[in-house]
Amino acid sequence: MTKQDPPTLSSSEMLRYARHLLLPEVGLKGQQKLKTARVLCVGVGGLGSPLAFYLAAAGVGTLGLIDDDVVNVSNLQRQILHADRDCGRSKVDSAAEKLEALNPAIRVVRHHTRLTAHNASEILQQYDIVADGTDNFAARYLINDACVLLGKPNVHGAIDRFTGMVSIFGVPGGPCYRCLFPEPPRAGQIPSCAQIGVLGVVPGLIGMMQATEIIKWILGIGESLSGVLLRIDALAQSYQKIVLPKDPDCPLCGTHPSIRHLNEETTEGCTLPSRTDNEREEQISPRDLKQRIARNDGIFLLDVRTPEAFAQWNLGGHLIPAEQVAARLNEIDQSSEIVVICSVGIRSQSVAEFLRAHGFSRVRNLRGGLHAWLQESDVPSVVKDVVREEAMQ
Repeated sequence: MTKQDPPTLSSSEMLRYARHLLLPEVGLKGQQKLKTARVLCVGVGGLGSPLAFYLAAAGVGTLGLIDDDVVNVSNLQRQILHADRDCGRSKVDSAAEKLEALNPAIRVVRHHTRLTAHNASEILQQYDIVADGTDNFAARYLINDACVLLGKPNVHGAIDRFTGMVSIFGVPGGPCYRCLFPEPPRAGQIPSCAQIGVLGVVPGLIGMMQATEIIKWILGIGESLSGVLLRIDALAQSYQKIVLPKDPDCPLCGTHPSIRHLNEETTEGCTLPSRTDNEREEQISPRDLKQRIARNDGIFLLDVRTPEAFAQWNLGGHLIPAEQVAARLNEIDQSSEIVVICSVGIRSQSVAEFLRAHGFSRVRNLRGGLHAWLQESDVPSVVKDVVREEAMQ
């Protein structure tokens, strides 16, 4: 087979994609296009889960997954690629296993890292189209800028409680994300889903819309959402199309762009730091903590759950419920390394950040909380059930 020849489909693939082959808009040639396509999914959480699932099922030949996070029990309400047994594991590994089991005919490429201004060009240039499944503005601006500079379409999705939006940016002649939002909001100006919540099915709706746009783009069929913002309101069950024109003054894709290179300055503070530096120092894995405890390293364990939860099961240490920490700082040993613990690692992360802001220099959060700890521990199932129930409350 030469470079120009389309890939052949095996007999098992012909059977797998039989319903696609019946569609004149897809057919054999379209399925061959899907097989040769290379799609990068940035984030395999709420949006990335349904997005990657349907792309794998459709027969997209190469799926890249990039994420440096681990599965948390609070993810499971919406991140359908992951299961309870995956808590504490890499999201990329958890997702890849499900996708490979769904369709062994595809190739899944695992990127165990966070997208940064330093690695974005190298990673994105390996793919034909990029799907933005992230949940923060830093990543969105970084993906947008990298895609425009590399000439890659960017299928964008975003969610907010009961609503979501989808568009495709970076298509020649069409707008980019900066045409819609020229400047990123100030840090903390817009709350995250972790702060305000999200209806679990909404990421599913938006992720499937993103997958639809990607498949249409690969096949060259239908009407693109380039230049259009599709907004979905799950409560009203309404769909609204908003025309999004290209901004001739856009600093990235306008007539006279000022952003010509991808670096920390062009993303204007949006570069995402690698977790191999500060962020990893601020977290400790269950395995590392067990080793530190076994060595009797003198760690100050701070459990910030409720007294009732602490009484049911704990690792020892000092109990101060999260809402009482500010008033009881004098009880915390500032001379020791402090590890903050809760059920799933969310409340404890907030407490750890609070302590660091108030002069406690050696503070780490137990990544994934006690739920992740128990996945690697040989303890009675009743104990795991107690912590699981607490985590889901």
